[in-house]
Amino acid sequence: MATLRPFRDYDEKDVVNLFAWSGTIPANRGTVVKINRGYLATDSNPVMLGSVAASYRNTVSQRWGAYATVAATTAGDVALGILLKDVRETDENGELLKFNPIKAAEMDVVLSGQAVPICTKGTFLYSGLSGSLLLSGVAAMTKVYVGGAGELTVTPTVGSLGTSASGGSVSGNGHSVGFALGGIDTNGCVLVKLNFVGL
Repeated sequence: MATLRPFRDYDEKDVVNLFAWSGTIPANRGTVVKINRGYLATDSNPVMLGSVAASYRNTVSQRWGAYATVAATTAGDVALGILLKDVRETDENGELLKFNPIKAAEMDVVLSGQAVPICTKGTFLYSGLSGSLLLSGVAAMTKVYVGGAGELTVTPTVGSLGTSASGGSVSGNGHSVGFALGGIDTNGCVLVKLNFVGL
């Protein structure tokens, strides 16, 4: 399961805050995402997500959200970036966070429909790296690719990454989105430098 650990180094200019999560909840920080429904200039007002709870006549109790959405990547997808926060609906006790925004802020999570921060470039301590290399086989400068289920992998993938976002062809067995800055430790964590904007 993809997870970002506390160590990270990125510039706020490389964070996109326009897209809501579209997929299974909960979603972990560190999930690699692709654009599901793109942003349009006419998306000036937030979308109504429905009532917060029970609906009663002569009352308004709407949840608002973003039109544009992202979803977890599959192997070979062109990725936008990596989630910086979890997407949750409940806390550890099963209580709905939509009724307790202070608790959601304390947990450092966003609710479904809300814009989730997505980082397109940076250095992260990441766990959940998959691939055919053994743990001892991942070393500094090992290339990292977009894997399945929103995870990063060290196994080159073939798919839509055969064409770059600008339309040019990419040679080889897939497009690298970064590289490891060292090996995987005993906790399964590896420091990776990622750049999704260079596709």
